[in-house]
Amino acid sequence: MHRTIEIFDSTLRDGAQGEGISFSVHDKVQILKALDTIGVAYVEAGNPGSNPKDLEFFKAAESLDLKHARLCAFGSTRRRDIRVEDDVNVQSMLQANTPVAVIFGKSWDFHVTEIIRTTHEENLAMIRDTIAFFKEKGKEVIFDAEHFFDGYKSNPEYALKTLDAAIEGGATTLVLCETNGGALPSQVFEATTAVVKHCPDSKIGIHTHNDSGMAVANSVQAVEAGASHVQGTFVGFGERCGNANLSTLIPAFEVKMGIPSLPEGSLTMLTSTATLIAEIANIRIPHGMPYVGKSSFAHKGGMHIDGIGKNPLSFEHIQPQSVGNERRLLMSEVAGRSMILKKIQKVSPDLAKDSPETKAIIKRLKELEMEGYQFEAAESSFELVIRKHLGKYRPFFELVHFKTIGEQPSEERATSSSAIVKIRVDGTEEITAAEGDGPVNALDKALRKALEVFYPVLKHVSLTDYKVRVLDSKQASAARVRVLIESTDGMRTWTTVGVSTDIIQASWLALVDSIEYRLMQA
Repeated sequence: MHRTIEIFDSTLRDGAQGEGISFSVHDKVQILKALDTIGVAYVEAGNPGSNPKDLEFFKAAESLDLKHARLCAFGSTRRRDIRVEDDVNVQSMLQANTPVAVIFGKSWDFHVTEIIRTTHEENLAMIRDTIAFFKEKGKEVIFDAEHFFDGYKSNPEYALKTLDAAIEGGATTLVLCETNGGALPSQVFEATTAVVKHCPDSKIGIHTHNDSGMAVANSVQAVEAGASHVQGTFVGFGERCGNANLSTLIPAFEVKMGIPSLPEGSLTMLTSTATLIAEIANIRIPHGMPYVGKSSFAHKGGMHIDGIGKNPLSFEHIQPQSVGNERRLLMSEVAGRSMILKKIQKVSPDLAKDSPETKAIIKRLKELEMEGYQFEAAESSFELVIRKHLGKYRPFFELVHFKTIGEQPSEERATSSSAIVKIRVDGTEEITAAEGDGPVNALDKALRKALEVFYPVLKHVSLTDYKVRVLDSKQASAARVRVLIESTDGMRTWTTVGVSTDIIQASWLALVDSIEYRLMQA
């Protein structure tokens, strides 16, 4: 039988519980649209019983024309010893008006007696009654068996009874939740295998947390054992150490296991979708994150680069473009001349290894490295160096002057610096000023404010990281500094570099490269 995996994304519910994560209603709508576009089957968007803002979102979402995603509201079983229709949280879930209701209930006998303080039988009735209530309202009901693996370890007979109660109530999917994040893959496989055997007519799902670094492995093991519904958050953030990372799991299913989980052709949107969601959440995707990280297909060692040049299979487990990422050959002292040539040929494919232009660029590279430049983490700046030497560069603006002013903020002021920038584009001058958290932030704001008059695309560009390194500490305040700036437009990121004895000047050089690199892509 041909298998498929249902992807259930909880970025907007479980992900929103991650430290430092806060979504506005607009943020949630944008993420929902992105998840729908890539083809996620279910999107869990909040708990209307505990967060009134979620009801506002669900109302806004009603007008969306979703192509793939079924919207889910999340909530608990009824409270003990009351009728389900009298439970305030249950009524709030109804108000969300979603086609799918996700109901969580206790599967660990310890939680039944010690946390919600009720009897085993009353807990089963709470599960059965609540699911039946939503089923009668025409909802698809997914049951999240909370703490299932702890419950199965403690009292397997009772843990399975909670699933039986969910089936009796009418749940279409039974999700085994590894809520504490402490189980090992072998334990998950064993318990999931038992559940698949015990509930042969039910769809089995898996929901894992990453407290012991096993969330992805545990999800894969559950699928190996027969689960066909996988929950997680798209880039892994969530409660405590986070949830199973769907941007890692989806290509594992699609490419490694040959099990479809997205509509055909959608996998190529994986990296751009992950980047967009991270940008909205105001977090950075770790460079080493599998499949979608900036370093996922980055090669530095000369032997690796040589092998990749001969056959990418030598050091890449999949093709980068299959997940919408790209191969990067890093500039470094161990990379070799052949790698530099590949960078040059990316701009001008016809240049030969021994051409005068190639030799001139390599010479210039060595000169810049002597000055303190480092292009391993600033490939965008190196591309600009190449273009300038080959006559394939034109400046997008001319600096007339800039001025930064630092001041100690009072209690009423949130900014500590201001900047004035005057630029010229095709003979037309523009002067602007901006305040910022430090002189570089103020300078960045003022420059982009001026340039947006001529290049509206820059409205979507922002700085995401700023690093300074002193190159020769023996020179004290006269030392040269290297500034690295990472920028994003919400879909891609790039890094540029500047070097000077003046930290503001070094920052300006990196900032200009960042903006001009983006304008070259337009």
